Amino acid sequence: MSPKGFSETVLAVIVTLSVNTIRLLNFISGGKQYLVSPGDKIKVEKLEAEEGKEITFDEVLLCDNDGKTQIGAPSIEGAKVTAKVLKQGKGTKLIIFKYKPKKRYKRKIGHRQTFTEVEILEIKN
Repeated sequence: MSPKGFSETVLAVIVTLSVNTIRLLNFISGGKQYLVSPGDKIKVEKLEAEEGKEITFDEVLLCDNDGKTQIGAPSIEGAKVTAKVLKQGKGTKLIIFKYKPKKRYKRKIGHRQTFTEVEILEIKN
């Protein structure tokens, strides 16, 4: 039985977060925000870094450590995220098809977005 207004999956996430001391962090890379914890593997916008190298993200917006939440204005001073570059790649192909009826105009273009896959190694506060 779940309380009114909560689904079973939401309750499982709330219980997991309260039992484990998970360290969450929100940082910016390529104009997008990512919510991560140590050990996560994420895909970010293309970064100029070689595979196997370590990189740091300095622009940290939010840090949750054992229930103590820090919110930056606009970012937390001294907070860093250290990550290891796993691979550089391209996403799946998107087809852009333009068509105007009765004008004999058709245009088909493909696009593959580049990305960098990183593994979060360490969070420093």
